[in-house]
Amino acid sequence: MKSDTKVTTLGRDPEANFGVVNPPVYHASTILFPSLEAYDAAQKIKTKNQMRYGRYGTPTTFALQDAIAELEGGYACFAVGSGAAAVLSVLMAFTKAGDHVLCVDSAYGPTRQACNTILKRYGVETTYYDPAIGAGIADLIRPNTTLCMMESPGSVTFEVQDVPAIAAACQARGVATAIDNTWATPLYFRPLEHGVDVSIMAATKYIVGHSDVMMGVISVRTQAIYDAVRPTVDTLAAPSGPDDQYLAMRGLRTMALRLKQHHQTGLTLARWFQAQPEVTRVMHPALPGDPSHSLWQRDFSGASGLFGFVMKPVARKALAALIDDLELFGLGASWGGFESLILPQDIRAGRTAAPWTDPGQIVRIHAGLEAPEDLIADLERGFARLRKAVAAG
Repeated sequence: MKSDTKVTTLGRDPEANFGVVNPPVYHASTILFPSLEAYDAAQKIKTKNQMRYGRYGTPTTFALQDAIAELEGGYACFAVGSGAAAVLSVLMAFTKAGDHVLCVDSAYGPTRQACNTILKRYGVETTYYDPAIGAGIADLIRPNTTLCMMESPGSVTFEVQDVPAIAAACQARGVATAIDNTWATPLYFRPLEHGVDVSIMAATKYIVGHSDVMMGVISVRTQAIYDAVRPTVDTLAAPSGPDDQYLAMRGLRTMALRLKQHHQTGLTLARWFQAQPEVTRVMHPALPGDPSHSLWQRDFSGASGLFGFVMKPVARKALAALIDDLELFGLGASWGGFESLILPQDIRAGRTAAPWTDPGQIVRIHAGLEAPEDLIADLERGFARLRKAVAAG
């Protein structure tokens, strides 16, 4: 089936739910067993979609997890409380004291924070690598390297990694691989099919799609990887709740349609920014001429609504003149909802393997579902205010 069909049909079983189209919401903590023998068996045999205790999942959980695992082309999926919780679960599942981790320099901020704080505290060393390293990752692998973290495109600067080359190099040395695939979702990129062991998404973003749920999902390629990740997920005890799972499943049904609009509007806005004299560079891998465009063309089937641009250096007051009175672009973190967002970024202190030296101001954009013409009109008014502020000094 095509992805558009899958997001509409996966995770539904009306016959098991009295004909109800959508999986119902199960609120549960205690699970009762008909006999001591059944209880003992449930504690000894730990497989996916097994009812043991509310924290380990209910039929609501399993419906969502099965749908996402199928979309990813994986063996199984875990739904946890946030994207950051998903990242931390994977980092901890594949490391112990004395191990070494490779992490892309353009990773999501909380990923880097987890490596620099929690992993460091229990004796795991992290080496950050250039997003463009490709097969050269092999030169950084040590005897104690256990995990390579990827994110493609990278946060804020949108570099696309050569995921198949990195996965192959790591696999040859017995190093597990994981990727943050929130930007593309499995509709536009399926990392497990490129040899990656674990695909992570902040379901908060495009799966939910309405800026009202915190959730992360972890999809694994094989049962062996599932068995490696599950004890950590269970022990950290950070599951998502059934109501949030229901909203995520509801969002999944329209994700394909929403992503097509995000893709088109994002490209429309990116091209508009390219024409502005104050903009020195637009960072969007789907744009011809972008340094990552060839890799994006090779591996991806679409683009999301998130991208960035770099402006000529301006005073903070002038930047505020652009942003503060925008009507359709909210100023806030996160993204992936129906609304458009704008957020200034400063990454100079957070890049070590590939230092960021551009003196200009980075601005991140999320293109929402509003009419592109209205978004551009709003931006035109904002840039007019910026120019007036710059002229006034």
